[in-house]
Amino acid sequence: QLQLVESGGGLAQAGGSLTLSCAASGSILDPYAFGWFRQAPGKEREGVSCISSSDSETYYEDSVKGRFTIVRDNAKSTVYLHMNTLKTEDTGVYYCAADPRDHFYCSRYMYEFWGQGTQVTVSS
Repeated sequence: QLQLVESGGGLAQAGGSLTLSCAASGSILDPYAFGWFRQAPGKEREGVSCISSSDSETYYEDSVKGRFTIVRDNAKSTVYLHMNTLKTEDTGVYYCAADPRDHFYCSRYMYEFWGQGTQVTVSS
């Protein structure tokens, strides 16, 4: 059973940067696809960025392209989301998720394991 714990959220100003970390335990990371999802108040959880288990393919939601980067470090059992040039609309709870299949689809329905989430608040 894979356990995921997110960290790195907090308060940032627009234009600033944050890096989220997703620490995994209970299994090796290699076979899992990973994704970062966010949920703003009153909105559905949406896929922000996802990465395949082979690390060869990534997906970015249009609004974060060029600003966010997903990186997986299997040796450290950690997946990161580097967020730059933050905007107020990036505010929300960010969740890390994992799936034991090799894909980079960023639909929440594709992911089996979830962390508890970390809050990101971007002020203007």
